Amino acid sequence: MVLLHAIRSAELTSHECSRNFLASQLQGTRKTNDVPIARLIGFETKDIADGRATVVLAAGPQHANPMGTLHGGILCDIADAAMGIAFASTLAPDESFTTVELKINFFRPVWQAQLKAEGAVVRRGHTIGYVECTITDEENRLVAKAASTCIALRGPKASGR
Repeated sequence: MVLLHAIRSAELTSHECSRNFLASQLQGTRKTNDVPIARLIGFETKDIADGRATVVLAAGPQHANPMGTLHGGILCDIADAAMGIAFASTLAPDESFTTVELKINFFRPVWQAQLKAEGAVVRRGHTIGYVECTITDEENRLVAKAASTCIALRGPKASGR
C-alpha cells in the first residue's frame, strides 16, 4: 500500500501507476529504488512475478532502534513492500487495493545484514487476498515472518488510490 501511494502521480490512476511500475520492473527499465519510501529506507525490488515479489535491504546502523538493533518498523516496511507488490501483480486493469491488516513476528535481532523479503500471495479471492512474507539474512537465517490481508477495490472505491 505504501509503495502504491509513493509512486502515484497526478496524471495517472493508481492502477495505471502500479501497472507501469510493475511493467517497468519486469522489463528492467526502472531503477528499483526509484520510489520515495524505497529511497528513504534504502530497499530495492529485485524480482516480481505473478503473485510474488522480492525486496532486498542492506541493513545497517542507519536503521537502528535506541537499543542498537534493526528497528522492527524497517522489517515491517520491507515486508509490506514485498507483500504489496506481490498482491499488486495480481490486480485486474480496473482494480486497486489496500491493506486491511498486517502482522509480523520477529525471530532474531539484526545489527547489520543483507536482508531479503520474499512476498507471496497465498490466496487471491475475488475481493480478499492473503499474502505472506519471509525475511531472511545473507546466511538464509529466518529473521521475521509477516502476513497481510489485502482487499481488491473496484469502481469508485478504487478511485484516488
